[in-house]
Amino acid sequence: MTIQVTKLSDPAVRAFVSAVNAHDRDAFQAVLAPDATMSDDGSDRDLADWTEREIFSSHGHMEVDRESNDGHSLTAHYCNDAWGEMKTRWSFTVDDSGRISRFETGQA
Repeated sequence: MTIQVTKLSDPAVRAFVSAVNAHDRDAFQAVLAPDATMSDDGSDRDLADWTEREIFSSHGHMEVDRESNDGHSLTAHYCNDAWGEMKTRWSFTVDDSGRISRFETGQA
């Protein structure tokens, strides 16, 4: 059973998932801190390159199965045109301004 995006606990994480699913680059950038970083499967990646390749140009989509850690950790089915569907984990660091300063993802 998936969790509706509107029911996600943390506003920044909710905005992140909404932007991914809507393929909205502007909304995605707005939820990230200016110096945001990310990692995929334990390796730091270039945020702009990774998001273009793994989210926007490949039509990424998240279906959240579970949240924990006050909404800062998710387990989700993620799919895109490059890799198909896979079970993934996501963790988010939200700064004092309510923007995501780091996210980490990988296969669950």
